[in-house]
Parts: sequence; C-alpha cells; structure tokens
Amino acid sequence: MRIVFLGTSEFALPALERLISSDYDVVAVYTQPDRPAGRGRRERASPVKDTALEHGRPVFQPARLGAPQAIAELASLRPDVMVAAAYGQILRQSVLDLPRLGVLNIHPSLLPRYRGASPVAAAILNGGEETGVTIMRMVLALDEGPILSQRKVAIEPQDTTGRLTRRLAEEGAALLMATLPDYVNGKLTPAPQDESLASYVSVVKKEDGLVDWRLPALRISRQVRAYNPWPMAFTHLDGAVLQIHEAWPLEGDNGEPPGTVVSLPSDAKGPAAEAGFAVQTGEGLLAVIRVQKEGRRALSAREFARGERGLRGRRLG
Repeated sequence: MRIVFLGTSEFALPALERLISSDYDVVAVYTQPDRPAGRGRRERASPVKDTALEHGRPVFQPARLGAPQAIAELASLRPDVMVAAAYGQILRQSVLDLPRLGVLNIHPSLLPRYRGASPVAAAILNGGEETGVTIMRMVLALDEGPILSQRKVAIEPQDTTGRLTRRLAEEGAALLMATLPDYVNGKLTPAPQDESLASYVSVVKKEDGLVDWRLPALRISRQVRAYNPWPMAFTHLDGAVLQIHEAWPLEGDNGEPPGTVVSLPSDAKGPAAEAGFAVQTGEGLLAVIRVQKEGRRALSAREFARGERGLRGRRLG
C-alpha cells in the first residue's frame, strides 16, 4: 500500500509515526508551508515536517494542494490511499478522487457531533463527560464523510484542550492502524453520518478567551480549560491582561460584585486547595491556581498574590 500522509500540527504526529514504523509504504508527507513564529518571527517548520525529514520521507508544502501543479505532483506519487490529520487545508474533489481508496481523515470528535475547526475545545466548554475520535472517508463537505470507525475517550475533570488533544491523537493513531487493514482489504464499509445529530463548531478567536465574571464559576472554569493552551482565558487587572492558566469552581457567595478578588475558603479541597485566591462570579467562586500577567512569566496564584499588594477586594475585568 502506497500512502501519502497529510498533516501539520502535533495532533498528526502519532499517526504519522505509526504509519512510518508499519509495513505500509509512506511515499510522501504533505504539510503546510513554513510560517513565521515566535518573537523573532522566524520561519518555522511544522512538527510534521520535522518528523518526516527525520525518517527520510519526502516532504511537499504547496500553498494550495488543489493547484494544477500540486495535483500533478501528487498524482505522480501514485497513492493507493491518503491519510489526513489536522492538515489545515480544504481538499478539492480532484484531490479526493486521486487515490483509488480515497482520503481518510482522523477527526477528534464522535462525528457527526462537533464538525469543524475546534471540536476538542467545544467538548470541554460544553461540559461533556466523553468525546472521541473518528476515522472517516473525506468528501467535499465539511466533516460529512462516511464513518469507518470510532472510539470513545473520557474527558477528565482537569483536562485542558492541550492535554485532551494529545490523548485523542494517540487514540486516533491506534484506531487508524486498527481500521486500515479491513478497509484496504474491502472488509469495512463506511457508514453515512446521521445528519439529524450533526453540530458545527467554528474557529476559536482570541477574544473568545475574555472572561465574563457574571457567568457561573463552573462555566468560567470550563472556559479556562477549553482555551488552554490558546488563546488562554484572560481578564484585566488595572488595565493589564491577566491570563488564567488554571482554576477550579467552588460553591459559595461572598456577596461581592462579580469579578471581585476574595479570600480562598479555608475548607477548599482537591485542586482548589492549591489556589492562591478566589474570584466572585455570577454564581459561586472561582479558585485561581495559576496565572500570568502581561509581560511576565506564568506563576502559581500564590506567588502572584504575594507580589501584588492589596489584591483582595480589587475588581478583575
């Protein structure tokens, strides 16, 4: 089997590494062009490119995979099947039709729920107890292709998008390797998705991380987890941005306006016991565990509180 792999972010790495170490022939790897990154805005290769080159695989980085030259180049590789994972480009029908067994995609949700760009963040934000991974055959419509296989994954109470994505990447890679043999041998028939259960999620924007302290503490704690590592939940303290890296919801009400910094309850347990202070919300308290003030490094909330004089009683937001 000649396989062409398409991927860009770290989510794609476990699948790529398993394919390379298998008996399948990964003839080429496609990834997004190098992008400026970091403070110096230097060109940086994707994690997938670095891994592919380490294993001696040819790497292609067309700005548009649907361009005539890119399609001709891809056709010359004669792939039997293509595997995509967080590639970052919409594939045209001419690309989808090229391999005789189509293009398979690893999607980090239990389709048809959470089609779109941010399924992991959405699952956390909506308070789900489980999510999963889906292997689907791609069609021209967004994440609407027929399903080959799925695997459920529990969402742990302290999971962030970063942590859960890493777990889903490993599960997706394992599921891919379990699915491929039956699929390529014609023993597995893709099943159409149930459109009545479909839901869509959009790209996360930086402003989505802004905390509204009038919301319940439970909702804000999910926001903190869902937007870690990007864009991070944030508020303002004396006009400066204050990112909240980790927090935990608590019951209770100090009678202060939402956004007011209050003392941590003396009986706080579990993750909240590590907090440095609490914030009154529209319903309950948010125990703040780790923060980062604009222009500074991330600190435990205890360290931060020691360095901020008169923090208690001040308003965030």
